[in-house]
Formats: sequence, C-alpha cells, structure tokens
Amino acid sequence: MDATNDSVVSEFVLIGLSNSWEMHLFLFWFFAVFYMGIILGNLFIVFMVIIDSHLHTPMYFLLANLSLLDIGLSSTTVPKMISNLFTNCNIITFPKCMIQIFFIHFVGGGEMVVLIAMAYDRYTAICKPLHYLTIMSPKMCVSFVVAAWIVGIIHAVSQFVFVINLPFCGPNEVDSFYCDFPRVMKLACVDTYKLEFVIIANSGFISMATFFSLIISYIFILVTVWKRSSGDLSKAFVTLSAHITVVILVFTPCMFLYVWPFPTTSLDKYFFIVDFAITPLLNPAIYTLRNKDMRVAMRRLGKRIVGPSGISQ
Repeated sequence: MDATNDSVVSEFVLIGLSNSWEMHLFLFWFFAVFYMGIILGNLFIVFMVIIDSHLHTPMYFLLANLSLLDIGLSSTTVPKMISNLFTNCNIITFPKCMIQIFFIHFVGGGEMVVLIAMAYDRYTAICKPLHYLTIMSPKMCVSFVVAAWIVGIIHAVSQFVFVINLPFCGPNEVDSFYCDFPRVMKLACVDTYKLEFVIIANSGFISMATFFSLIISYIFILVTVWKRSSGDLSKAFVTLSAHITVVILVFTPCMFLYVWPFPTTSLDKYFFIVDFAITPLLNPAIYTLRNKDMRVAMRRLGKRIVGPSGISQ
C-alpha cells in the first residue's frame, strides 16, 4: 500500500492528563522545574568527570555518557510538552511525531547498553580487581559507547520502518503526552495486530531481558562478595545500590509500556512522567549524594573555587 497516497493525516493531537487550566499551570511549572534540574544536574556530572582527574576512571566515563543520554531522552519529549502546556496547543505535525518516536528509541536503546556496560564495570571491579584496568581499558570503554549508539540506531530503525509506512487516514488524537509506537499505531487505518507483536518483541522483551539480566548480574556480584568476605555485604551493597536503583527506575516504566503496549488504562501517562522527567532528575542525585567519590570531588571543586585565602579566613 502506498503510504504517500494513504497517509492524509498531517498532524496529531496529544491528549494530556487534564483539560483544566489549573492542572495545565501546575504541570507547566512542574515539568519546567524538573527539566531545568535534569539539564543542570546531568551537565554537572559531565562537568565534574571532565575537570576532576580523580574521576577519570571507566565507571565515571560511563556515568558521564549515561548523563548525556538522560539529557537526550528528556529533550525528546519534555520541551515539546512544556511548550504545549504554555501555549495550550497540543498539536504535533506528522514529521515531528515520527522524529520524536525515532529519537526516543534511539536514545533508549543506547541507554540500555550503557547500563549493561556499567554493570559489567562493577562486576570486573569487584570480582576481578587485579585485572580491572586491563579489562576496562580506555579502548573497551569507548567500544561500549560506540556500541550504545549503534544499538540505539538499530533498535530505533527496526521499529520505525514499520510505523513510517502505515496509512493514517482518520483519527489523529494520541492518548498521551508524546508520540510513541503503541499509541500512534492504534490510529492507523489498517489492522496492526501483527505489528503489536513486533513492538512487544523489540521493545518489551528486550527491556525485560535486559532488566532481569542486570538484576541477576548484581545478585551474582553480591553473592560473590558474600562468599569472599564471610558474609559482609555492606561495602558491596553500598557500591551497587545506586546502580540497582537506577536500573529499577529506568526499566519498570519500559516494561509496563511495551510488554503490554496497548493498555486499557491511562497509567502509561504517569509512567511517562517517571521515565522522561523523574528518573533523569534522580540519576544525578543518586550518583552524587550516594557516591563517596563524587562527594569528595565536589568538595575539591569547592576548595578550588574558594581558594586558599578563602579557606584560611
């Protein structure tokens, strides 16, 4: 079927949580403040990793890349939503909707790879400390980042090619804050039953498999430490708790949205808030407030800014 002739829909209408003016005003300030926090918090991590030589390690190199991906993931949806709330115009053109879909899955796929790399980094550091710097060499770290971008592109394109050719000839109201495969596909003028399974297999099962693989790997690390240290898990658990928390925050919304990609409730709208606004904001807090190296680096930066004269006073 010729997509050019059949796709007469030129724009979509994004339906939010509420139509009330008070809720629009609250959501506008909520997301504006959160988005500012996301940008500043994640850029601060990148800045700290760059300027502090003590943070020039594989773990913080990967953390800086995760922060950049968090900024990218939020930027695919949140600015548009803030603009819609401010102007009370919920329209997004067809090309912009398709671009949004592509970049959501491009960045999301890359983030999965970086989280896997961070788990492997912790496994190597805790279970193979003598070989850590050899295994997690600069070349290996760069390879992980390059793999993240490649996997992100493959993941996005493998689904995008199905949606871009769907005919849209009637309904154009997307029951969400943003464009994504499950909601947009429901508006197509053809039966998308088979494509639903493509979405489940590509996004849902990949999310589930990655999530459980990461959780199992962290459990394996804890068990290994427990055996070596006669039951003392405190140090390993403190080290891994931040990583486990981030993994749960990232993958729980993904599994809900894509394992059951066509829900009858509107809970996915709230999971959107977690995935695109709350989690990218919490990541900098988790990795700074609960991370000793980052706290020490922040104190060093503070001393550098104040200077010797300021300290003596």
